[in-house]
Amino acid sequence: MSDAPLRLVIFDVDGTLVDSQADIIGAMTLAFAAEDLAMPDRATVLAQVGLSLHVMMPRLVPQADAATHGRLVEGYKAAYMQLRATRGAAESSPMYPGALQTLQRLHAQPEVLLGVATGKSRRGLDKLIEGHALEGLFVTQQVADTHPSKPHPAMLEAALSETGVEAVHAVMVGDTSYDMEMAASAGITGIAVSWGYHDRTQLGAATHLIEDFAALPPLLEDIWKE
Repeated sequence: MSDAPLRLVIFDVDGTLVDSQADIIGAMTLAFAAEDLAMPDRATVLAQVGLSLHVMMPRLVPQADAATHGRLVEGYKAAYMQLRATRGAAESSPMYPGALQTLQRLHAQPEVLLGVATGKSRRGLDKLIEGHALEGLFVTQQVADTHPSKPHPAMLEAALSETGVEAVHAVMVGDTSYDMEMAASAGITGIAVSWGYHDRTQLGAATHLIEDFAALPPLLEDIWKE
């Protein structure tokens, strides 16, 4: 029996495990149209992905009042679920190359636990897990419904608490500056991915940067040897 300590690999979702930008932009377009507001450009919207919606909307339309921000949040949620129901999660938010294989490889290691820390709602995460048949992979799932928005470290602190894993034995894998700043605040090693919604120039808080999922398992081995 291995005497290795438990390890925890926490993943962001949008822009890290799945490419959901088509649905994000589509839902945002519908939400803004319902309020007769000009839609921010694609790059501006994607730059905010990872934040909770109640934080994102005031950033996208700072001139609007709180009531409008609230309606945009609810309109976005409804439109997103509608788009996902039409196409299905597997098609509307496809997994990045190598993501599933890497999750399965890590899950097969008895001392490695997997988790999620996402700006998605519980409902949105549940639909995604169901759509990609990921049930049973993530022992801890932290969502926007119950935590302050990233980069506040609450999601990661809860994941550590739920699993009993020490911060030194955990990593956070994500694509945005919010993920990496959250990891740094929680005392967790941040591993940034190059294929997501933030440019690598924004990922300065990361400890490591990987170019594809195949690089993750050997990197983890190197980190855990230290």
